[in-house]
Amino acid sequence: MENKSEKIIGIPRAMSFYNNYPFYYGFFTDLGIKIVLSDVTTKQTMSNGSALVVTETCLPIKVYIGHILNLIDKGIDKIFVPSIQSIAPKIYNCSKIRGLPDLVRNVVKRDFTIIEATLDKSEKNHGLYDFLKEMAEPFGITDEKLIKKASKAGWKCYNNFHIMVKSGMSYKKAINYALQGKVFIENQTKEYPISIALISHGYNIYDERTCMKIFDKLEAMDVKVYTSLQLSNEQLDDGIVSLGNEQYWANEYDMTGSAGHYLKDNRIDGIITLTAFGCGPDSLMVERITRKAKRFNKPLLNLTIDEHTGEAGFITRLEAFVDMLFRKKRANIINNIEINGHKSEYIPNTNFIETK
Repeated sequence: MENKSEKIIGIPRAMSFYNNYPFYYGFFTDLGIKIVLSDVTTKQTMSNGSALVVTETCLPIKVYIGHILNLIDKGIDKIFVPSIQSIAPKIYNCSKIRGLPDLVRNVVKRDFTIIEATLDKSEKNHGLYDFLKEMAEPFGITDEKLIKKASKAGWKCYNNFHIMVKSGMSYKKAINYALQGKVFIENQTKEYPISIALISHGYNIYDERTCMKIFDKLEAMDVKVYTSLQLSNEQLDDGIVSLGNEQYWANEYDMTGSAGHYLKDNRIDGIITLTAFGCGPDSLMVERITRKAKRFNKPLLNLTIDEHTGEAGFITRLEAFVDMLFRKKRANIINNIEINGHKSEYIPNTNFIETK
């Protein structure tokens, strides 16, 4: 149970958590507010969340509701449910993300307090600093100097995380080091015969239950995985333009921005998109990515997930796609040998498919 003398906030391990938690951690911790996270996603989390919303609701929202319930079960009274409307002028989130506090309020009929902070850079008085004030005010913190100091602590943790993940460190390691206030750059010595760009949102691919540990599965197949976190904002902007698009959705960086960049990257052998069933914005973006992938002659696999997705079929599609990339790369090398008349010692890994 929550100690009434402490300042405690619950943060659901879902949605914006996967991209913004290093900032939230640095900010709240600097203000002396203890963070309690919901437990990692399980089948029960999905089931609990799904029971409270209509069937057509997308999987990330169902998971989010499940995490809200988990925090309430832990005895947490104040739960952080941000409304991230717009990240830049006329750059908007989808309606479910924008209306997240209202959605939670209407479907979760239990006794708790929503810490509802609004970020809307398309409107006055809803910018980042206003967002931060709304995060701190429910705890009686209104001193602007304290909030600005906490903001700097948040950005430091956030920037340290991005430095490490951009260097090639795994998401898990980078976030663990960042929360400890450390920056560590790994020497990337392992060579991978195949490289794949995984195009998706953080809440789809870094939640191990939702994505069925796709990073581990691809690593076991000897595949190097790249995501939008390895790219700068400038590269993501250029990626959107290269697909003949203009940014409208806030999460286009994750999708069309990273896809546009990696489609042009010769290091990347193939693209995998991972989207939640029923996501309207993603369906439009994936359609554009699919058409452009054909022009770039880059193999593409579109994967869709929901709470009923079976792991066996998921693995089968991954294995088949990776096998095809190995065969394609081997054929290209053989063709190159025939053209240039020299020998190559490249030997593809043919034992990457799990036989269990």
